[in-house]
Amino acid sequence: MAAITSTNVANAIVKLVAAEALPVLVGNLVMGNLVNRDYEPALAQAGDTINVPIPPTMVANNILEGGTVQPQNPSLGNAQITLNTHAESTFQIPDVTKVLAVPDLLRIYMEPAVAAIAQKIESDLMGLYAGFTANAPVGTPGTPITEATIDAAETALFLAKAPPSEQKYLVVDANTYSTWRQIPRFSEFQSAGDAGLRAMIDGTIGKLKDFFVFRSQFVERTGSAPVTTHNLAFTRSALGLVIRRLPQPLPGTGAIAEYAELGNFGMRVVMSYQPNTLAQQFTVDVLYGCGVLRNAAGVQVNT
Repeated sequence: MAAITSTNVANAIVKLVAAEALPVLVGNLVMGNLVNRDYEPALAQAGDTINVPIPPTMVANNILEGGTVQPQNPSLGNAQITLNTHAESTFQIPDVTKVLAVPDLLRIYMEPAVAAIAQKIESDLMGLYAGFTANAPVGTPGTPITEATIDAAETALFLAKAPPSEQKYLVVDANTYSTWRQIPRFSEFQSAGDAGLRAMIDGTIGKLKDFFVFRSQFVERTGSAPVTTHNLAFTRSALGLVIRRLPQPLPGTGAIAEYAELGNFGMRVVMSYQPNTLAQQFTVDVLYGCGVLRNAAGVQVNT
């Protein structure tokens, strides 16, 4: 049986913090859970560029009897996403040994720190609305959403040949979500079935007009009188979130790091001692970049 040492305890604490980090992050994400996530446990630095391959476009050839096939030389598409965001959230715990004895204490410290990183990721993804230029925006700025606007968004993605096998998402702000729930045809059981029942009792819209509907606190707003709310309709392949590992601290520097990885998400947790405050400092950080992968697979839904 291995002896219990200060080193073992320190490593155990960092692993415990790392294990608690990612479930909190994933639970606080909306957009981050819907877009195409590209994660590899490869070390990277801020500013590195990642090439995300995009499937090429192919055509079908009608081969006649006695004819020959027509070889194609498709060009593999490529989207370059720069790892331009190193988001971190740091907190200190005066008596870190209490964390091992009282796990709920760790949760009290961890949840606000990780939620702050999740909010940063959400805000950056919602800020990509301007990259959807292939499809004309639907809806009218400063005007509540209507059934016709929702229908126009779904039609735009269909005409852009969004793969039928890919789920369609519509992420809206709180006011738009509230207005949607009050559209009579969507909030009554006799017209919307179970979806209307959920809207009335649970307050959730679920799936309507082939969209899975979500609300976010980080939908972008621009302009004034009227303010334009840039809700987003898209498929998973429209946006990409690229995450890479950050390097371990140099040995002998007094810092211990552990990686937390779950569902194409990866974070680093670093523990170090701060002599000025006589406390253990924890830094939860993530290196990522996001961008538009398929311009035609998204459309702005303005309200």
